[in-house]
Amino acid sequence: MKIAIISDIHGNLPALEAVLAEIDQEGVDQIINVGDTLGGPLESARTADLLMLRQIPMIAGNHERQLLTFPPEKLGQSDVCTASEISSVHRAWLASAPPTMWLTDDVFVCHGTPHSDLHCWLETITDDFGQNGSPGVHAATQAEVIARLGAGRHLQASLIICGHTLIPRVGSVPSPAGGHLITIVNPGSVGLPAYDDIYPFKHHIETGSPHARYALAEQTPAGWRVELRCTMYDFESMARLAESRERPDWAVAVRTGQVG
Repeated sequence: MKIAIISDIHGNLPALEAVLAEIDQEGVDQIINVGDTLGGPLESARTADLLMLRQIPMIAGNHERQLLTFPPEKLGQSDVCTASEISSVHRAWLASAPPTMWLTDDVFVCHGTPHSDLHCWLETITDDFGQNGSPGVHAATQAEVIARLGAGRHLQASLIICGHTLIPRVGSVPSPAGGHLITIVNPGSVGLPAYDDIYPFKHHIETGSPHARYALAEQTPAGWRVELRCTMYDFESMARLAESRERPDWAVAVRTGQVG
């Protein structure tokens, strides 16, 4: 079983096209989209059109949930932009995405953690932003990763796929339900390589480059073999589009993988 994992596209169509072109050469058995497909000042409608055409299985991220459930006055600036662009057909397609999914009998998919689409799993947000140069985030410890597993059927999985934080990372922990090893994969973001946030504390997430990120996971007799991939694409066109829509913060992030 060979799986291509994409996540956090955020309406970045050229990045998605570049990633799918590579994936199509890999002979994968399945592609899975881990959410936050739209949400941003880029090309939400055209991104949705491509994914609908490809019929790639997906789950909902926090941006899908917000777009579909928040009243207009509660939407953030990025979701307001997406809401103005997508059609009722796009909304129905988003509404069909479940919050979590079993891709196979032992592959579980969630956006943040199994219990929340807003919580980070393989990163930990801290309350020390700016202290000694801290970005307010660090790689989660194994104890933190295990604590975020919680309880549920997903403890039986050998592979858990998540997204949300944009940072490509692979972790492994013993399952509290049986002692087998669970591999946890965050493929990183296809379309947004950096952002800043204040939830639950101020922090910066930065990959440090404009590359589109995705992952390949292949099941072998020894366990899951994971490759974290980065792909170059025409990021400048998306940076200029963000600028034209008065989002210089997105333009800097797309160009550099850093927070402006």
